[in-house]
Amino acid sequence: MTLSNTLLLPTSFASSKTLRLVYFLTSAIMLTTLTTNNAYAWQAKKMADGLTLPWGVTYINESTLLITERGGAIKQLNLKTGQHQTLFQVPNVSAKGQGGLLDIAKSPFAENAVYFTYSKDINGQGATTLASAKYENGKLNHWQDILVTQSRSDTGRHFGSRITFDNNSVYFSIGDRGVRDNGQNTQTHAGSILRLTPPGQVPSDNPFLNNNKVRNEIWSYGHRNPQGLFFDSQTNQLWSIEHGPRGGDEINLIKKGANYGWPITSHGKEYWGPISVGEAKEKQGIESPVKVYVPSIAPGSLVLYRGDKFPELNGKLLAGALKLMHINVVTLNQAGEAVDEQRLLGDLNERIRDIETSPAGDIYFVTDSGNLYQLTR
Repeated sequence: MTLSNTLLLPTSFASSKTLRLVYFLTSAIMLTTLTTNNAYAWQAKKMADGLTLPWGVTYINESTLLITERGGAIKQLNLKTGQHQTLFQVPNVSAKGQGGLLDIAKSPFAENAVYFTYSKDINGQGATTLASAKYENGKLNHWQDILVTQSRSDTGRHFGSRITFDNNSVYFSIGDRGVRDNGQNTQTHAGSILRLTPPGQVPSDNPFLNNNKVRNEIWSYGHRNPQGLFFDSQTNQLWSIEHGPRGGDEINLIKKGANYGWPITSHGKEYWGPISVGEAKEKQGIESPVKVYVPSIAPGSLVLYRGDKFPELNGKLLAGALKLMHINVVTLNQAGEAVDEQRLLGDLNERIRDIETSPAGDIYFVTDSGNLYQLTR
C-alpha cells in the first residue's frame, strides 16, 4: 500500500490548492519518518570505552577480545565487564603519522598463535612488519617478527595494513607509503598485498616466484592504501577496500598476480585541484574496482559477513568508514558485482576503525574515540 492510499482526502478538498499542498507535505513527512525508523533499527551497544586509538580487534573466545592500540599496546578486554588491561607493549613501534601498531588476527592454523602488523622503527623510518606471538593463560609471549618488509619511506602515510587467511596462507596489505610510484614498483613491498605461509615462507604457488623483477611475497600490486582485507572461505574470494585520493575509494576483488592500477588508474582527484589522478579511470591490463566511492568514505576495515544472527547481512561486505562515519554495507550479486549499498549508524558520529565478527555471528567494532560497540538490531 502506498502512502497516497493511506491519506485519503474528501473529493471537495482535492480542488483546493492549499489542502493539496498540505496533503503532499504530510505524505512527505510520513515517508521520511518511515524511512528514518527503518534506518535507525540498527543500534550500537557500547561495550567498553577508554581505549587509546584502537586499531585492530580479534576474537579469542565468547568473553575475550584482544585489541591493538596504535601507540603499541596490546589490550585484553572482557566483554562481560568492559574492563581491559595491557598485556604487552610492542617494542620499536614507529607510532608517527598514520603508522603504529596496526592489525591483529587470531591464527586459524596453530593453537594460541596471533598475528600482528605494525610499523617497525628502522633508523627513524617505519617499515610495515608482520609479527606473531602466543596468547596463553591470559598472557602474550614469544613475540617475533616474521617479515620486515621492504617498504620504508620518508613519509608517515599509507602503511596499510590488515591481515586475513585462506586455508593455508597469511595475507597482509601494505600501502604505497605516500610514494605514488611504489604502486607499480614491484621491487618494493609497498603498494601490495603479500602472501606467506603461516611460518613466514614464500608459498610455492605465489604468482611471481623466482621472478627477479618482482618480490616473491607479492600476491597483487597497484594498491594505494588498502586498510581492509578479508578472505571469504565460502567462495574462496579475497576482498580488499582501499583509500583513494580525493574521491575514488575502491572495493576490489583480489586476483592472483593482478595489477590494480595505482597510480596509473584512479577515480579520484588531486588534493590541490579538480584534476584527475592518473591516466584514466580504467585501462586494459588493469583490474577495475568492483565499487568506487565518490566522495570518499575513508574506509578503515572490511569483513564479509557469514552468520545466522543477522540474515539480512549474510554474504554482504561491511566496511568501517572513517571520514563519513558509518558502517557501509554492500550487497553483491552472484557475479560478485556490487548492486546495492546501505549506510548504518550514521547518527553515531564515530570514526569506525575496525569491524570483527565472532563465530556466533556477533559483530563488534572499535572507533577512533576509544569505544568498543556491538552492533544490535
